[in-house]
Amino acid sequence: MQEIKAYIKNHKLEAVTLAMHRVNGVSGMSVSDVRGYGRSKAHTSATNPIDGTADFVSHVKIEIVCHDQYVDDVIQVLKSVAHTGLRGDGRIFISEVGRAIRIEDGVEDSTVV
Repeated sequence: MQEIKAYIKNHKLEAVTLAMHRVNGVSGMSVSDVRGYGRSKAHTSATNPIDGTADFVSHVKIEIVCHDQYVDDVIQVLKSVAHTGLRGDGRIFISEVGRAIRIEDGVEDSTVV
């Protein structure tokens, strides 16, 4: 199993959600509102001279756990649907999931997703 984390622009969430509903092997996803900065910070005033905090940009973080055979499909959807062509479109990270347990019934690992 793999965990896919994607940071995308806020206005792309609805389109990505609708597209994920059509991907076989994706039974759900989590969404969080997040703030951060990346490469663009070098081109802006990166810190507030008053308190030293960075100028953060709002994004959405999507988390999806799926079986290995569906990872490429999920990534392709994210790359195409979340793409705007502008700097700061976001990032996708993929990590191995060693173990998963459903709290409801204690079922573990591959049957959980």
